[in-house]
Amino acid sequence: MSRRFRKQYGCPVELAVDVLGGKWKTVILARIKEGPLSYGGLRKAIPGLSDKVLSDKLRDLIELGVIEHGGAPSDRKVYALSRRGRDLAPALEALYHAGTQLSPDLGVSFAPLSPGHDSN
Repeated sequence: MSRRFRKQYGCPVELAVDVLGGKWKTVILARIKEGPLSYGGLRKAIPGLSDKVLSDKLRDLIELGVIEHGGAPSDRKVYALSRRGRDLAPALEALYHAGTQLSPDLGVSFAPLSPGHDSN
């Protein structure tokens, strides 16, 4: 892993936030948590994310061991949560729930999920 982390953190939340770094990794993980997705499936599921950022974040998440990809070289790669990524599922579900609770007060709506994905 090329990314280096500090040897000591103040608390586990600080490390988790450092690993996830920014909103896009968390959003990608939340989408993949619902089931494996191809690159194109992720692009459709997260329209506000550019190709470059998606590629960079996928590479980071693979390097961190949070997601894995499968498929023969001639096939489309499919991205899925690794064991380490599945350990993050409760945190992703808590963030999903928090966003759901906040949305009415903030007047925010959500784009529908792509077919085949549940809501959380």
